[in-house]
Amino acid sequence: MLYSEKVMDHFTNPRNVGTIENADGVGEVGNAKCGDIMKIYLKIDGNIISDVKFNTFGCGSAIASSSMATEMIKGKPLSEALELTNKAVVEALDGLPPHKIHCSVLAEEAVKAAIKDYYDKNGIEYDKSMFPDCASCGHCSGGSCEV
Repeated sequence: MLYSEKVMDHFTNPRNVGTIENADGVGEVGNAKCGDIMKIYLKIDGNIISDVKFNTFGCGSAIASSSMATEMIKGKPLSEALELTNKAVVEALDGLPPHKIHCSVLAEEAVKAAIKDYYDKNGIEYDKSMFPDCASCGHCSGGSCEV
């Protein structure tokens, strides 16, 4: 089987789909040229992610990665959510095919972009090295990721 049961479950029954009006942080990564766009919305109460929603335009692995990532950070402090890695998303999904690993990378980057947006909106100091630098990553055909 190409995809694990967990990938299929999160693809066919994605968790936390939608938007949050007046979200505290919004992160969008990917672009139409890559074929995958992820947008994550965060509601933050006292440094805790009280709610998270996502919209993903992409393949089943991208949708499953977004769904799993939101499940993994919901209810967690921002510091813990910032430690989310694409490897942890892949492990939680019981694996992804090698050519779909980039979907888990996008999920990690979308979470971090949403947290960065929250920090920026609220004037909170942060270590810039903890966040993706889409201008120079080259992931989406020449570094044209939109964050």
